[in-house]
Amino acid sequence: MNARIDEIAGEVLDRAGHSRRFLVAIAGPPGAGKSTMADNLANALRAKGESVAVLPMDGFHMDNAILIERGLLARKGIPETFDVRGFLDIVRAVRPADQEVLVPVFDRSRELAIASARPIAPGDRFIIIEGNYLLFTQGKWAELDGIFDYTIMLAPPIEVLEERLWDRWRGYNLTEEAANAKVYGNDLPNGRLILENRRPADVTLEIALA
Repeated sequence: MNARIDEIAGEVLDRAGHSRRFLVAIAGPPGAGKSTMADNLANALRAKGESVAVLPMDGFHMDNAILIERGLLARKGIPETFDVRGFLDIVRAVRPADQEVLVPVFDRSRELAIASARPIAPGDRFIIIEGNYLLFTQGKWAELDGIFDYTIMLAPPIEVLEERLWDRWRGYNLTEEAANAKVYGNDLPNGRLILENRRPADVTLEIALA
């Protein structure tokens, strides 16, 4: 996979040319390895002397208190449980590379987003944006169409995602019952929704990253 990452980094550099700012989207279902891919690609670009920042979509989870009010806490992670307008605003603010933009970051261990937790500087040439719904064709998410310069879709088989998701939730010391609810009541249905309603990507990888 390292060779494939290096190959993609080379493609991104070729596509970027002399651009002052270049947005790379990494999309995929829960458990596909988006964060790992984003970090690996960022490191590959940095090794080539580039300035890179990573912008995770997970920082735009609605707060649990709002989800409880709306009866959506058990379905946290579906498209309706994100601040999509806020996410669109941030992506559009990042696009021109004319100011520092502070972005939120999600702390999965506490299940909450931390505001203004990561700076994106005007000098960061490559912005790697990773999240479930970056290539989603439904609702307000469709407004992201055309905003990215290069797109990557991670689309492992459902059985691979299932195994990865079980490992994830057991890693947070959930009971088998709670982990079962997360995997089958939320994450896998979300994964199928994403895989069945996506725009074509520049690159599609059918392997889960550790």
